[in-house]
Amino acid sequence: MLGVFATCTEDFVFIPPDTAPETIGGLEESLGVTAVRSSVGGSAIIGSLLRGNSKGIIAAGFILGREIRAMRKHTKAARLSGELNAAGNLIIANDTAALVHPDISDKAVGVIRKTLGVDVRKGTIAGLKTLGMAGIATNKGVLVHPKITANEISVLEELFALPVDIGTVNFGSPLVGSGILANSKGYVTGEETTGPEITRIEDTLRYE
Repeated sequence: MLGVFATCTEDFVFIPPDTAPETIGGLEESLGVTAVRSSVGGSAIIGSLLRGNSKGIIAAGFILGREIRAMRKHTKAARLSGELNAAGNLIIANDTAALVHPDISDKAVGVIRKTLGVDVRKGTIAGLKTLGMAGIATNKGVLVHPKITANEISVLEELFALPVDIGTVNFGSPLVGSGILANSKGYVTGEETTGPEITRIEDTLRYE
C-alpha cells in the first residue's frame, strides 16, 4: 500500500531507503517532486509515520536524531511526542489545514500547527481516528472513506475550504489514504485501482 510506505508533499516524496531506482523515477515524474530516501526509527513504513506539507514535516516521536537531521536538510521537521505519534496515520493535511486524531494531545496539536503552519482541528472520518489512512488532502481537493458522515464532510469542507468526495482504491479498499500518493500536480495509486476509481480520484482532486 503506497500510502503506508511513502508520503509526499508539493516538493518531495519521502520513500524507504531500499526503494528501487525505477520506482523512484516514476514517483518523481508522476508527482513532480524530488525523492528523499528516509527511515523513521529504522522502519520503512514511513507513510504511516510521516505527514507533511510545503512548510514542514511531522515525524513519529521515535525517529532517530540522524534521521530527522537528514530530513531537515530538505524541510522543517519536528517530532510528535506522546503515545499517539504515528503522524502519517494520525493527520490529514495540505498547505492550509490539518484534521488530526481526536485523542491527540493539545501539545501535539501545537507542534503540528507550528511546523506545518496550518489551522488544526480534531475529528474523525467515517468514525475512524486514523485519518491518514481514511482520507487524503491536496491543495485542490479531499478524497475520503465512503462511509464518512454528512457532519464529518461539513467539518472537512469548512476546515479545508475545498470539495470533499468519497472514493476507494485498489479494487474497493475504503482506506484511500493508504493506497494513494497525491499532491496538486499528480498522483500515484496501486495497480489494482480500477478505471471508475481512477475517475473519482481525478475528479475529486481536480486533475485536468
